[in-house]
Amino acid sequence: MSADPFYITTPIYYVNAPPHSGHAYTTIVADTVARYHRLAGRRVYFLTGTDEHGDKIAQAAARATETPQAYADRISATFRETWQRLGLRFDQFIRTTEVRHTRVVQAILQKIHAAGDIYFGEYGGHYCVGCERFYTEKEMVDGRCPDHQTRLEFVKEQNYFFRMSRYQDWLIRHLQERPDFIRPERYRNEVLGFLREPLEDLCISRPRTRLEWGIPLPFDDRYVTYVWFDALINYVSALDYPDGELFGTFWPVAQHLIGKDILKPHGVYWPTMLRAAGIPTYQHLNVHGYWLVDEAKMSKSRGRTLSPLDLADKYGLDALRYFLLREMVFGLDANFGEVALVQRLNADLANDLGNLLQRTLTMVGRYCDGRIPAPGDPATEGDRTLRGVAQGLAGRVAEAMEVFAFHRALEAIWELLNAGNKYLDEQKPWELAKRDREALARVLGHTCEALRLAGLFLSPFVPATAEKMWAQLGVTGPVAEARLREAGRWGADGPRAMVRGEALFPRVEFSLEDPGPSAASAPTTEASPASSDEITIEEFRRLDLRVARVVEARAVRGSKKLVELKIAAGSEERTVVAGILLDYPPAELVGKQVVIVANLKPSTLMGVESRGMLLAATDPDGRIVLLAPEKPVAPGSKVK
Repeated sequence: MSADPFYITTPIYYVNAPPHSGHAYTTIVADTVARYHRLAGRRVYFLTGTDEHGDKIAQAAARATETPQAYADRISATFRETWQRLGLRFDQFIRTTEVRHTRVVQAILQKIHAAGDIYFGEYGGHYCVGCERFYTEKEMVDGRCPDHQTRLEFVKEQNYFFRMSRYQDWLIRHLQERPDFIRPERYRNEVLGFLREPLEDLCISRPRTRLEWGIPLPFDDRYVTYVWFDALINYVSALDYPDGELFGTFWPVAQHLIGKDILKPHGVYWPTMLRAAGIPTYQHLNVHGYWLVDEAKMSKSRGRTLSPLDLADKYGLDALRYFLLREMVFGLDANFGEVALVQRLNADLANDLGNLLQRTLTMVGRYCDGRIPAPGDPATEGDRTLRGVAQGLAGRVAEAMEVFAFHRALEAIWELLNAGNKYLDEQKPWELAKRDREALARVLGHTCEALRLAGLFLSPFVPATAEKMWAQLGVTGPVAEARLREAGRWGADGPRAMVRGEALFPRVEFSLEDPGPSAASAPTTEASPASSDEITIEEFRRLDLRVARVVEARAVRGSKKLVELKIAAGSEERTVVAGILLDYPPAELVGKQVVIVANLKPSTLMGVESRGMLLAATDPDGRIVLLAPEKPVAPGSKVK
């Protein structure tokens, strides 16, 4: 991996209201990309910040009975604090009210004006305060803003204009010569669609008689700068344009990250502004879709928002990050729902990832005295298959991250985790412990190495979880300081002591009536004396609860959580299927006494008939704990 520079930016967020999960997604994406390229050994610069001028801010401040500056200070601080609480590692947080930004904006305006690309004129059009832009007749929907659904106001006034039309042919050629300039391709095509119509010149000012809150034009202080000709310049003012070392290093590799609602300003206005100012264009514009709530765009103005901090507090920061990055195909819209988040948490994070780490380290503690063996050379086809999946991971993740296909990168990592779970099930280390300790060490060493590499590649996506994984696997040094060149090799870490830790992701039970989660594997209720759930003593006596002993146990093929148990209850043996694989490796169950519901009607699970049900509870971490008598009793004994 090279030490090449890498520059990633988010939009600067408008301070008309606190951040919501749509903002969080964009910033988490940028944070993930930045972390990945740091892991790859690149010199990374990650910029975010707030956009603080314009009509909306002045109006919001007036409603809050604050000055625009005081209002902007307060809301901007909320954004910064939210990103810090979400663990986002940005290098700079820029504000458009900073003096250094004002200087750069005025310098660029003066340069373009001196070149003859800014002129004074009169314009009348339909104006949206929410978008702070004029809409053409074709763009309006029933006389309303297509985004905010508010009725547009016809405004006619004298202003300054940027000769954007002069650069239309250049921009079309640029997009044709650089097909990946805007990506995914659908958004490049959308911009080319804009450019099929004559490109109008851009109004870049507002008279101070109507709007005082903005950057004064350097050539006419009766006017302030229109918000887009102010906000977009942050990407270079943050780098100390024109002579700063940061500008010389990072601007040639600039990657912008935006939502599709601001495609036109970033895909049309900004490139033409850069061309007029003699500044090279950015490297890529990366455009994501909308998060939808009830099939409508998440939006502050429409009241459809979800607080990222509330969701992170409820489910955990890494669970939120994983859901956002795994659920949305970058560039397309995605539906946001707490049920879907919980399903991802339970199936992917608790089952596939957390269970593999937990049961592997449980066996390392039991069979290897807590010492993780070196993986060694592969000796079986299963060893070679697992190592092959691990060795192909770097290339697959790099290919996905190049085009911001986060769901594909995570799918590749999950192929390794699934291969690890399959490997354990096939190699059966609990059986090797009885007859081949050398093979046992090899299998557990290979599985731990797969987990170490999974933690390394997961670190940009779920950083806190990756640190916990490496700590429990006994790896020296934080994963955040690791580099793929060294740490990404199979067998890069030798024998070491494991460290016992808590479950990575306790499973969550989600109730549609009460969307708050509880750390449990099944819903629990506590009936009050007047509850309609009360049963009579006669109904209770219908339950045949008996003590049984586990004779055999094995994982049910094709299932990630079911175990097939052969149990002895007195003179009778029967089969019971239980969803306890995540907490009890089959080898641990043989010989254990359990309590069963013996007279439950038989049912078939994954093709196996189950005659009975085990009784269990959950501990505070959400692990299943099987109920058993205080001391051994004869199998078949009735529970009274």
